[in-house]
Amino acid sequence: MNVSKEANPNDILATANALRWEIGSGFHEDLMESIYADAARIADRSVTRADEKPQFDLDRTIDRLVTSRTWGFPIMLFLLTVVFWITISGANVPSGLLASLFLDTLHPLLKDLAANIGLPWWLDGLLIDGMYLATAWVLSVMLPPMAIFFPLFTLLEDLGYLPRVAFNLDKTFKRSGAHGKQALTMAMGFGCNAAGVIATRVIDSPRERLIAIITNNFALCNGRWPTQILIASLFIGALAPAHMAGLISALTVVGIAVLGVLLTFVVSWALSQTILKGEPSTFSLELPPYRPPRILQTIYTSLIDRTMFVLYRAVVFALPAGAAIWLGANIQIGGTSIAEILINFLTPLGVLLGLNGVILVAYIVAIPANEIVIPTVLMLTVLVTGMSGVGEGAGVMFELDSQADTVALFHAGGWTLLTAVNLMLFSLIHNPCSTTIYTIYKETGSIKWTTISALLPVGMGFAVTFVVAQVWRLVAGMGY
Repeated sequence: MNVSKEANPNDILATANALRWEIGSGFHEDLMESIYADAARIADRSVTRADEKPQFDLDRTIDRLVTSRTWGFPIMLFLLTVVFWITISGANVPSGLLASLFLDTLHPLLKDLAANIGLPWWLDGLLIDGMYLATAWVLSVMLPPMAIFFPLFTLLEDLGYLPRVAFNLDKTFKRSGAHGKQALTMAMGFGCNAAGVIATRVIDSPRERLIAIITNNFALCNGRWPTQILIASLFIGALAPAHMAGLISALTVVGIAVLGVLLTFVVSWALSQTILKGEPSTFSLELPPYRPPRILQTIYTSLIDRTMFVLYRAVVFALPAGAAIWLGANIQIGGTSIAEILINFLTPLGVLLGLNGVILVAYIVAIPANEIVIPTVLMLTVLVTGMSGVGEGAGVMFELDSQADTVALFHAGGWTLLTAVNLMLFSLIHNPCSTTIYTIYKETGSIKWTTISALLPVGMGFAVTFVVAQVWRLVAGMGY
């Protein structure tokens, strides 16, 4: 349509209305065609007509398996088990290489350098045997598992499988008063609880996000896997025949991890009925199509955004922890070190819980990083028993290459099977590490919820180990 300058206003208005009708009509026609096309596409994928041969759809075929009531959970457990197995097995070699570099090579070099420049013994011990060693343990034990777990986890996310995990667990979390997306944050917590806390940002409801934050501690993070595996191998696997020892040890650790998941449900339900009372919110979960992973983006996201971010925070907290360990073992009051005074003070409580004072002190000084629990326990055991020829001195963390020597050292410290079992339970349930506690504060901005997140698990750890110890002793006293 053409409009001349001489046209009167009425003609111009009429022409404009006609033009608008034509444009609008075309727009609505295009919109309706798009809607009908989408509806047809959805119908073709979702509806099977009796007079037509059903079309094969790969995504729908896979979803029938991974989200089915029969196979959904077994497949989910299988894939997560594979991820854990690859993480644990694959981390052994790089962890050993880093430990050899930091502990066997650089540590002696730093000691020689300190001696050559005439560094005072106390400064040498504080900086090298304390702060450096603690940081070296954290790096060598924590970095490899995170560098493997997070890329694998991100790979499942990129493939489109993780939304299916949330779909499978949505009903269970809803029954416990939590949000279905907590399944994703819990799974992330198996790599690192601090990363799991950050992942709760995907939950919109503030109440349900707090539940996910508080209970993420029950996901067995990679900092606690070494303790679980070592104790299960030394004490639980040793009860089985040699050819079955490895399998029994692995099943024990898996059982502890499953117990953590059950505790997540129980505590989520308890919180939703008490201090975080409310109705679980519903959410629309879109199951994205399966797609090939973006390898470079996966590596960047997992290593830079997750691994290095969490590792940086862990190292920051490990430095003062190493200083505290060395100072506690070397500063004496009345001829007794501060560490020994604390151990003697906490021993009655430790015995009541089926543990001992050494373990409780180790968990206090290892709050910054769970990775240093076992080296600290070994060092403190040598300190209180006065054993000679083991370790490198007061305040110097170490590990033994021989499992037999490690068991002998534990037995010298008064360990029993009850001590091992309750240590595994306490390792699962106790308070979060300082990196996670700090992350909780940053995410919630609340001292109140940070305090609850830190104290609730340790209180539960005391309660569970106390009950287990009393029942164990009662059964033992009855002669079973």
